[in-house]
Amino acid sequence: MKENIIFTEDQTEELNKYKPLWNIEHDQYLIRLLSECNINKLIPSNSNDFEKIQIVTNYVHNLWKHNGVNAPEKNDPISILQDVKKGDKFRCVEYSIVLNGCLNALGIISRILSLKTKNCETKRYGAGHVVVEAYLKDKEKWVMIDPQWDVIPMSNEIPLNAVELQRAITDKKQITSNSLSNRKRRYKKWIYQYLYYFTVNIDNRVSLKEAETFDGFKQIMLVPIGAKEPTIFQRKYPLNNIYYTNNLQLFYRQLN
Repeated sequence: MKENIIFTEDQTEELNKYKPLWNIEHDQYLIRLLSECNINKLIPSNSNDFEKIQIVTNYVHNLWKHNGVNAPEKNDPISILQDVKKGDKFRCVEYSIVLNGCLNALGIISRILSLKTKNCETKRYGAGHVVVEAYLKDKEKWVMIDPQWDVIPMSNEIPLNAVELQRAITDKKQITSNSLSNRKRRYKKWIYQYLYYFTVNIDNRVSLKEAETFDGFKQIMLVPIGAKEPTIFQRKYPLNNIYYTNNLQLFYRQLN
């Protein structure tokens, strides 16, 4: 059953509380990642950021066939790519880790976005999905990218972020995908269940090191007004170090 989920968009002091961290320019890990995947050769020199996102998403989507239970020993992009070269296949998580790393290596700010169902605390399996959101400077907005499916959801030719996608499906708006593999007819029905809770890291730098904490928090979770704040995932995985908010402007901060 589809439902309207509501967030606040008030300008409050909360907006200045947690500012995300991103990779610095000429980050050595990202330079190495570009060399490992060689994606620069796939992208025409006159491509804009959205065109680059389409090309790289399609590239990552086709690196391996989805395996929903296999997890790598190391969860950074280069290590995953090395495992894939050996024949390993991975989950939505790893598609998103690799895509997120590649986009940041190309100078496109992006982050990993964890989606959770409304009943994520009590559901035993399949209560979450992992995608990427990238910031388009020319449109001054965040857009959702699902590399497992090779889908970038759009409405009226405008790429959507995850909350916009939830609202568009709820309001029965026409949803299209501007990805290079536009074959995913059942995607809209499948993804909707996961568009309730939204979580991102505060420290979004792509590396092997431990992420920094801010006042003890590592992540921000966007929670609908009136909804329960989840503290456990799939009955047994604690959700710790999370700053809960209803504030869309905090979650979808505009970047300079």
